[in-house]
Amino acid sequence: MRTDSKEHEHIWLQVTSGRGPAECQLAVARLADVLEKEASKQGLACVLLDIVEGRERGTALSALLSLEGEGARAFAHRSRGSVLWICPSPLRPGHKRKNWFVGVEVLAPPDAGATALRTADVAFEAMRASGPGGQHVNKTESAVRATHRPTGLVATAREERSQAMNKKLALARLAGLLAEGANAAKADAERDRWAQHDALERGRPVRTFEGPSFKERK
Repeated sequence: MRTDSKEHEHIWLQVTSGRGPAECQLAVARLADVLEKEASKQGLACVLLDIVEGRERGTALSALLSLEGEGARAFAHRSRGSVLWICPSPLRPGHKRKNWFVGVEVLAPPDAGATALRTADVAFEAMRASGPGGQHVNKTESAVRATHRPTGLVATAREERSQAMNKKLALARLAGLLAEGANAAKADAERDRWAQHDALERGRPVRTFEGPSFKERK
């Protein structure tokens, strides 16, 4: 595989169930497996960096994949957004709902971009997560705010229930802001955008899978 700067790409791909039920978490695990296999067929190096397991066996609250190689970004953007799985619940027989949504986001790794990001220059602050969900909203301090001391740029992550995962996501987003040459106002906009990430965009899926076999609808 050629690795010159014009062709070699390195990105992160986050798959999340948001605050969806166990069926959405099952879809996360299935989709992560599909993406790994598709990336391999395309000749990309795909590594599962982290996975937050759900309560039910074989499910995942979220998964973080690393993709490297020519065409990695184009590959990732094909699944970016909302992904729908249409299937009667395999976990709750007789349940009426059949549509399960998960979210996919493309991120820049902390070491990517022309502007170097040193972890030593970043101040992390734990915050109490907030947003929709009523009694199901995360009441613990799992949200993370990452501040780049030299520039004052700020990025936050609050959609995951794991503080460790939110820390990784906040760092990745901060790296993206630096790579883009963003200013403080742009960082504020980025923070506000991610504050709304709890609610996955439903109704306009970029990919749709069906049935227990998780086969893609063409």
